[in-house]
Amino acid sequence: MSLVDETHDPRRESWVVSARNHAEFPIQNLPFGVFSRQGETPRGGVAIGEMIFDIKAGLEAGLFSAGAAAAAEASCGPALNPLMALGKGPRLALRRQLSAALAVDNPERSKIESLSARLLHDAAECTLHLPASIGSFTDFFAGIHHARNGGLRRDPNNPLNPNYKYVPVAYHSRASSVRPSGVPVRRPSGQRKAAAETAPSFGPTQKLDYELELAVWIGPGNPLGAPIPIAQAEDHIVGLGLVNDWSARDVQGWESQPLGPFLGKNFGSTVSPWVVTTEALAPFRVSQPARPAGDPRPLPYLWDDADQQRGAFDIALEALLLTEGLRAKGLAPHRLSASNTTDLYWTIAQLVAHHTCGGCNLVAGDLFGTGTISGPTLEGYGSLMELSNDGQRQIALASGETRTFVESGDEVIFRAHCRKNGAVSIGFGECRARII
Repeated sequence: MSLVDETHDPRRESWVVSARNHAEFPIQNLPFGVFSRQGETPRGGVAIGEMIFDIKAGLEAGLFSAGAAAAAEASCGPALNPLMALGKGPRLALRRQLSAALAVDNPERSKIESLSARLLHDAAECTLHLPASIGSFTDFFAGIHHARNGGLRRDPNNPLNPNYKYVPVAYHSRASSVRPSGVPVRRPSGQRKAAAETAPSFGPTQKLDYELELAVWIGPGNPLGAPIPIAQAEDHIVGLGLVNDWSARDVQGWESQPLGPFLGKNFGSTVSPWVVTTEALAPFRVSQPARPAGDPRPLPYLWDDADQQRGAFDIALEALLLTEGLRAKGLAPHRLSASNTTDLYWTIAQLVAHHTCGGCNLVAGDLFGTGTISGPTLEGYGSLMELSNDGQRQIALASGETRTFVESGDEVIFRAHCRKNGAVSIGFGECRARII
């Protein structure tokens, strides 16, 4: 498991002024992403306050050595797949040398700071891209409250399928339609059939929904036919982000039998651009919540004592909605829900172990969605399907508008933060997209 080290020291401050007391990207975070400035090719960078540290420029300036230099070189291209493939050792070395280079008490501070015009770029003037070239996108169903809420509409007496508490359920989603935060999503069309209708019709979805999920970025991966044991799964997780797995509920409901999601889920997914590494998240590791009495113990290939003790993350999540009416009146986004990643029924290591147990090979840059993370009460529901009870409950906004599902012009915003006494809080940056 990842350990807390000097990079997490709450007393460490950066000479990058905007990083001090920054809600998202203090020096204790240092998430990786891919950015570009106008007229330049995309390349790897690290968020520090309101700035982006240019890894290629740092490498050219001789700031990195040994394993950190190898990791920096792997980060210079338009996607971070080569960095992800290197594994934890070089990535941790780069994090440590970056942290030292940006620290206010670095003996070489004056020399490094004199290069700041080359090393640092204003994030507001940069374009953020997908962190990696995504070969495969797998969407899990690990949020038990979301699974139960959906099942209640199907069978109030048995809301969870018999396999749910034994199997980390998932399906293979569409990698080609994943886009970074800020890219608009076009409302999809498809077949939909209401319960009272005798035949389906074709047209734009009337039940466009969001799903608040954690994004999991995969590292080195495994050869075909060689499962990843759960005790080694940590070594294959680069870091986390946020993903909005948009859903056309009316299309999904009609088409899903018997093979599951298809067009209702493949038209677009929005992912946050920064990868918050497992190293940065080390202070916020917690034990996996105990299963309710009577729930089965996971099968041996899904059980590891260390994973149960430190395999979960304490990450506070928010979903917000910004409508045309709220914009027109200068009002803040409406907070729809707040939940926590401790509401996941399975750990991320369990997802990795199960995904590969039959020999499936993961590849650096693969993306997992955890599935919608809902809390146990209405205030924590992670989708409008749950919040509006499939359109039966109106959500009132301060603008005077109401919503049951997402309308054109609406912008959905996800935020996430880690907070703990004795540690510096870190954030994930926003995951947001507007429907057109």
